[in-house]
Amino acid sequence: QVQLVESGGGLVQPGGSLTLSCQASGTIFSRYTMGWYRQAPGKQRELVARIGSSGITTNYADAVKGRFTISRDNAKNLVILQMNSLQLEDTAVYYCNAIYGNGATALGWGQGTQVTVSS
Repeated sequence: QVQLVESGGGLVQPGGSLTLSCQASGTIFSRYTMGWYRQAPGKQRELVARIGSSGITTNYADAVKGRFTISRDNAKNLVILQMNSLQLEDTAVYYCNAIYGNGATALGWGQGTQVTVSS
């Protein structure tokens, strides 16, 4: 079974950058589409970026398009979310997960990593 550990969050000023990492255990990681999600206080968890199993196909939520970049290294079981031009609205706990073809998440949620954008 694949387990997920997110890291890289922190406190950053508006306009700043952060790089989040998702380390997955297990040998079947490379078969999954992977996604980064976030949940802000009082809001539902939302998908912000996803990447196909080969790393070629990526999709982004409109709110982060042009600012966030998702990538993966299947040899290292790693998924990265590079976040630039951070805005106050990006404040949330960020999670990664594997995604089935129907859009459902495939794994249990990790602990997430807190991103706080504040001046």
